[in-house]
Amino acid sequence: MRAFARKHPIIWAYCFIAFFSFSYHIPLYFLGLSGTTGLRQTVLMSFLWLLPVVLLPRYSRWLLALAGLVMWPAALTSIFYFIIYGQEFSQSAIFIAFESNAAESSEFIRSYWQWWFVPLLLVYSAIPIWMWQQLPLVSLSRRQQTAYGSVFALIAFWPFIGTLAAAPQAPMADAAYHQIVRMEPAAPWNLVFGYVKYQQQMADMTDLLQQNRKIKPLENLVAVEALPDTVVLVLGESTNRQRMSLYGYPRETTPRLDALNEKGDLLVFRDVVTPRPYTIEALQQILSFADAKSPERFFNEPTLLNMMKQAGYEITWITNQQTQTRRNTMLTTFSQMADHQVYLNNNRQQNAHQYDGDVLAPVAQALASGAKKKLVIVHMLGTHRGYHYRYPDSYAHFRDNAGAPAWITSDLLAEYNSYDNAVRYNDFVVASLIDVARERDEKSLLVYFSDHGEEVFDNPDELFTGRNEGAPTSAMYTVPFLVWTSPAFKRERDVSTWAAGQSRPYSNARFIHTFAQMVGLSFDRLQPQDSLISAEFVASPRWIGDPLNPKTLRDYDATVNVKKISVAQTVSPEPAGI
Repeated sequence: MRAFARKHPIIWAYCFIAFFSFSYHIPLYFLGLSGTTGLRQTVLMSFLWLLPVVLLPRYSRWLLALAGLVMWPAALTSIFYFIIYGQEFSQSAIFIAFESNAAESSEFIRSYWQWWFVPLLLVYSAIPIWMWQQLPLVSLSRRQQTAYGSVFALIAFWPFIGTLAAAPQAPMADAAYHQIVRMEPAAPWNLVFGYVKYQQQMADMTDLLQQNRKIKPLENLVAVEALPDTVVLVLGESTNRQRMSLYGYPRETTPRLDALNEKGDLLVFRDVVTPRPYTIEALQQILSFADAKSPERFFNEPTLLNMMKQAGYEITWITNQQTQTRRNTMLTTFSQMADHQVYLNNNRQQNAHQYDGDVLAPVAQALASGAKKKLVIVHMLGTHRGYHYRYPDSYAHFRDNAGAPAWITSDLLAEYNSYDNAVRYNDFVVASLIDVARERDEKSLLVYFSDHGEEVFDNPDELFTGRNEGAPTSAMYTVPFLVWTSPAFKRERDVSTWAAGQSRPYSNARFIHTFAQMVGLSFDRLQPQDSLISAEFVASPRWIGDPLNPKTLRDYDATVNVKKISVAQTVSPEPAGI
């Protein structure tokens, strides 16, 4: 190795630098715990540390030693976090670490410490020391210094340069953000930028929470019916009800929910849509009094969590979504409005095997709380894009084109099947949550719906996966909406009247009114005509579009629902071996 290092000193120096980041990204990738993004970005960003080496070659050994000392603790943190949690260390983990107190940290050490951590630490540290010992003094001509320096700088800073080159008018802050995002997976930036982003997002979250605390409580909030002891609100993700057998899809994607429905244990609402096809924007309306015409009400009126706290409920927020990302700060703010938080997903990217089954144990623990009234909000990853990451191999049920629409060709089939498999696993999780609630034998109410739907080759005229508010399709907006009530709850309340709303056209932008009546609450701002289960219900336009750009608002039924495609009418009856 020494001979190779002397012959190719720049390559050897690169290998020394890359070791610190590759050592955790390679196992993350090959164990299927993340996609290639982190590995790719690490390959490129490791060139950054070669710049001082080629510019000051006579000090190369000491510069690399200094770089190693900087990267070693960050890499070690990521290695041990991966060993313990099977996840990539990210700013979400930093958030949780700083939110933990000393007692929790001590408990963590006692719970996870293993004797073999010490030899692992020694071996891991010995490898870069040995690599550094093989390093020769780099010798470069002026021309080589210029050439190497220019290439390495272009590679390392291309996210910044490329952003400005593609859009010269782009703000410098956007270019800097793209640079940071690309650097962050590599050591030591996973710690440095993770902490900086934690501080920025905490400041934003603190402002939102302080603003929320200033909001006046709901006036004349009273219980008009017997309140449930336990309420479980399950927020799904990216699940289009048109792909659920519970709603008539020909493939058996929801066998457990189908069985519950056949037994009469579920209320299945069949015409509910979401106001927006994006998680945060949708939940801002769903969990508050905001709507397409009054988005400001999210900030100046109580949210659903405020309402339930005022009603005396202890609230636990359990999430399998990412915690601290640029997009998810609002979700973390929601969670911080609760009394207790459980954050299960600290991956940097959504493309990681983080299964929703992980929510079952913390939900059971939350329901065992001694509080008289409990609200448990469960936010799942559901059928989020990167569908094959959403279910274990044992749920890869759909493997051929049996039951798939005729227009699903062989090149589309794998992704189409992955989505249906994700829906089938989601069925298992939702049904299991009902089982957990049933075991308590309390007056319990469980409500499940998805934040929005997802287009996955559902339209033969324009084959597409994902969501686009500018070109809406029914698959992006149609969501499941299910209600389960315990026998004890049914003895206290007549929920049979709720069935009248099962076919009503409804937008979840008005969900807070339905939820209040399901729980049994009334207050001055309650609008019974906006409640799906109210005898006073009045159908009204179901607005979709961006509230901050009123020109984009449109009536779902007038512009989208009329173009709805029914995959149940065009399916492949037999598998065509692929």
